[in-house]
Parts: sequence; structure tokens; C-alpha cells
Amino acid sequence: MRKAALIKIKNVSKQYLHQGRIIQALSDINLEIAQGQVFGIIGRSGAGKSTLIRLLNQLERPSSGEVWLQNECLTTMGEAQLRQRRQKIGMVFQHFNLLQARTVLDNVRFPLRLAGLGRREQKKRAIEVLERVGLSEHVHKYPRQLSGGQQQRVGIARALANEPELLLCDEATSALDPETTQSILRLLADINQQLGLTIVLITHSMDVIRQICDRVAVIEKGEIIETGSVIDVFLQPQHVVTQALLSESGVDADGWKMLASQVSGSLLRLSYAGAQTTAPVLSQLSRDLHLDISILHGAVGRLKQTPYGQIVIAVQGPKVDMQLIQQRLQDQGVSVEVLRS
Repeated sequence: MRKAALIKIKNVSKQYLHQGRIIQALSDINLEIAQGQVFGIIGRSGAGKSTLIRLLNQLERPSSGEVWLQNECLTTMGEAQLRQRRQKIGMVFQHFNLLQARTVLDNVRFPLRLAGLGRREQKKRAIEVLERVGLSEHVHKYPRQLSGGQQQRVGIARALANEPELLLCDEATSALDPETTQSILRLLADINQQLGLTIVLITHSMDVIRQICDRVAVIEKGEIIETGSVIDVFLQPQHVVTQALLSESGVDADGWKMLASQVSGSLLRLSYAGAQTTAPVLSQLSRDLHLDISILHGAVGRLKQTPYGQIVIAVQGPKVDMQLIQQRLQDQGVSVEVLRS
């Protein structure tokens, strides 16, 4: 059952005036993000992803178009109403943005004070969220006494303090080392699962998308060039920019080409996910149809909680019936692309 949309972005464009020139940051963006999803926006530097995520809490106002949260149009709100609405939109920043002269506890209490809670309620709620992010023992420390990962956990706790319905993460792991990045991604995944909180994150890393996101949008030069479930985008990227981003992250969809000239027979790319990842599909196919099958290239891994695989195979035999082979594989839930017949 499809979940209702929490966010709707309708025909949004954004221009800036810079030194007398109009800079087109975003062009006719249309997106829907469902309640409870982890939605990733990926693109290279300057692609427009930071502008796009800041439109979701109206830190950036669009030049045209509408941004809807639940059944409210944020783009028509005045500043006073928007400040009130932002209290239910948490944001986590790349460089933490903590108040260095205040303790961890006071950093988390700060948005609660702005929301008008009493001191006792502020402290109670701040301690609750600091416990959730694993910082119960550090409440009286100052940011300078914490590691980068711990500081980002303070930032996440602060973003959760007002019990938001939407959490925005602006390159939340870009300033962290790989091990700490993993711990922050696990924390965000836990928050999503335990609280059912919708998370929108921007990143330049396909590895981040692969580990935590349900759906992804690829942005290039201010336009959404591809969007879909993470499994579909990873296994069957349609745009050359998406293919390049995957290649840069180590997912080389064209790695088979260097071996193709060394083997005869038909070449197929097989994509599959879920239970089929561990099923003996190829051995059964080879046995039933008397085929010789060579694996030229491939990868098996996980996309969030779903196992997946994509391999390129060469198929040879006395009677290679490509139509029958495709039908057999598709009956097993395997997507087939003929690379060479």
C-alpha cells in the first residue's frame, strides 16, 4: 500500500541575481516524498541539492512554484507563521552549527526555549533525546570536548528536540571519517524505524544512498534527471550522470566490457533483489538448458535492508534459445538485459 505524501514540490524554480547575471539554481522541480521514507537527493557540487533541501523549510524561497508539507503550502506563509511551522522541521548540518559557549544540554534545550517550553520541560525533553542518540554521559560537556561524531549526535538531538515530523540532513556525514559516518547512518536509520520519522538527506555519495535511503532523486544543473526506488536506480540507472556517480562509488556497470572481446556467446546483464540473491538460479538454468555460463562481472550487496545482485554473464551452448533463457530468468524474478546476442 502506497504511503501518503508528506512533501509535495510542485513546479519549483529558483533564480539568483549575481553581479548583474541571473543564475538558474533550480528548474521546474517536481517531487513527492512519502510519510516515513528516507529520501536521498544526490548530485555533485553546484548541482542545486543544498538549495533544494533548504526550500523544504523555506530557508530559501522559490522564485516560482509551491512547496507543500502535509496539507499546508509553505510558500504562501508569512514569516511569523513560517517560524512557527519550522519548529516541526528539524535540520542537521554538515558542520554541526553548535553553540560553542553552551553545554551539550543547553544546545539541545535552545530550540525548546524558543518554542516556549518551561525550564523543567526543556531539561526533561533534552535529556530524553540525548539518551536516544547515545550521549547521556556527556550532557554537561562543551562541544570542543567532543569528537566530530559526538558533535553531530548533539546536532541530531537538537533537531529531534521539538518532535519534528520531518528531519532534513544537509551533508550530515561529509565532515566525518568513514567509521563515524557508519555510526551516524545507523543512528539515522534507527530514528527512522523507531519513530517513523520522514528523513530527507542530501549527499554526494552513492554509498550513503545505498545504506539508508528508500528512494533517491538525482539532481544535475538544477534539474531532477532521475528518480525512483534505490534498488531500481542502482540496478538500472537510466541517465549517464547516475551511471557516472555509481561508477565513482565503485559500482562499475560497464566493467564487463574489458572481458567481452575475450569470450564468445551471448552476453546478458542480470539484476535481482531479495530472496533471488541467494537462489541457485544460474546453476539450475545451466543444468536444465545445457548451457555453459561464465560470470564476467558482478556485485552482490545490500541496499538498506534488501540484498541485491547484478552480474554480467556469457552464455554458450549447442542450442542457445535466447527467448527461452529470458523467460526462465524472468519467471525467477530476475531482470534481464541483452548486451550481445
